[in-house]
Amino acid sequence: MTFLLLLLPPVLAAFFAFIIRPYRRWVGWLSAVLGLISLGAALNFAGQAIALGLPVAGSVLTAATFGVLVDSLGLVDVLRADSLSALLMVCVAGVSAITLLLSPGLWREDHYTPAQLRRFQIFFNLFVGSMLLAVSANNVGLMWIAVEATTIFSAFIIPLTVSKHSVEASWKYILICSVGIALAFTGTVLAYFDFVTLAGRVENALNWTVLLETAPALHPEVMRIAFVFLLVGYGTKAGLAPMHTWLPDAHSESPAPLSAAMSGVLLAVALYAILRWKIVVDASLGASYTNNLFLGLGMISLLVATFSMVLSKNYKRLLAYSSIENTGLTCLGLGLGPLGVFAALLHLVNHSVAKSMLFLLSGRILHRYHTTEISKVSGLLKAMPLTGSLFAVGILAIIGLPPFGIFISEFALIRAGFDTGRPWLMGLVLALLAVAFVVLLKVLNQMLYGQPADGVSIGEADGWHIGLLFLSVAGLVVLGLTLPAPLMTLLTQCVAIVSQ
Repeated sequence: MTFLLLLLPPVLAAFFAFIIRPYRRWVGWLSAVLGLISLGAALNFAGQAIALGLPVAGSVLTAATFGVLVDSLGLVDVLRADSLSALLMVCVAGVSAITLLLSPGLWREDHYTPAQLRRFQIFFNLFVGSMLLAVSANNVGLMWIAVEATTIFSAFIIPLTVSKHSVEASWKYILICSVGIALAFTGTVLAYFDFVTLAGRVENALNWTVLLETAPALHPEVMRIAFVFLLVGYGTKAGLAPMHTWLPDAHSESPAPLSAAMSGVLLAVALYAILRWKIVVDASLGASYTNNLFLGLGMISLLVATFSMVLSKNYKRLLAYSSIENTGLTCLGLGLGPLGVFAALLHLVNHSVAKSMLFLLSGRILHRYHTTEISKVSGLLKAMPLTGSLFAVGILAIIGLPPFGIFISEFALIRAGFDTGRPWLMGLVLALLAVAFVVLLKVLNQMLYGQPADGVSIGEADGWHIGLLFLSVAGLVVLGLTLPAPLMTLLTQCVAIVSQ
């Protein structure tokens, strides 16, 4: 029943948006309410996982499952909600709920037509539903389908305001991510046929739990090749360099709510898919092989993103490159053993909160200044005091200043690197973080102060409803001052799953 409460609301919201023509404001509010139901279901799964307590060495944590008892379909335990799934469910549902509450069409709007608002509600809800399905799928084939569906549904929203650049960004996104997901499919097929060769035809062979049980007997050579395909394939979707080229264009041209969801949680969903396969491959090969690949791609992503940020003159593209940087940091953490995995997952949570907030605010800035060029945005604190203040908080959080949570997760990640005997690597990471720190602080100073350009109106327009983003600020501060016991338990359980 809880799985239905998690997955059905976005489908129902998309259905109502599809059948109600022309668009009505209550449709948007219905989507927002249904989004809260999905969040409640995700929190329920997290609560069930937390109730199990801290894992004991050698123990196997139970998980909620759901299946269809039709043998010909092989859908036994097709959905599964363990601690790792629940963590991602809460991130996806939480970011989506806030985004839907601040989405166009709920408040006073004058820059989207009813047809555009209807299209947004249909495809955004399907996009959210696909992400929730991806992180709750026990069947790795279904997970692959769900990740591919996120590309299809979100591609319809990128050119919500049709222009040459938005259409080009949408097609670039489709082509690059489709190639990536095809590579991930190849890796999935290789692992499946290796399993079939070993165990024969089994109806639930694509279930992650079945693959994990059989992993120690799988052929190491095949699993090495399969994981490279999976890492490059899903890594394309996660925005890891050098497969990241779609991301800055898509984020800069997308409407702000889609950018918030893509940067905040879509990249995390793709990393989740890689992490699920890492667990299987580690059971077959040991952790060193996958760890080295994670460290290599993480450092490449960090290098590319940092120097791209230096050259960026567009604040939405700057935030997109920052997402690549933080995805690279998460990837690095996943290659640094149990301490690194803990830091990486905590960083993933912090980044989801901070970056979704920043992209939602960037949409308000764009609507007021009618430009994404950094050089043409000044006096933000005078023109939009609340938006400017929240934007400043978001930037200070994302660059890792205390008392925000990203400071703690980055500190934990660097500590994990030193504990695993990689001081030179961590020194390079700190140097790159320092460059990003200076770039973002310089841009923030330029945008906040000075005089607004001629023609820019002064004062917030319906600014009170973005007070919802104070929830994001509160979350970042709480995570920077303390680690709540329930989250600590959930993250520790996730580390046990990854490191089993």
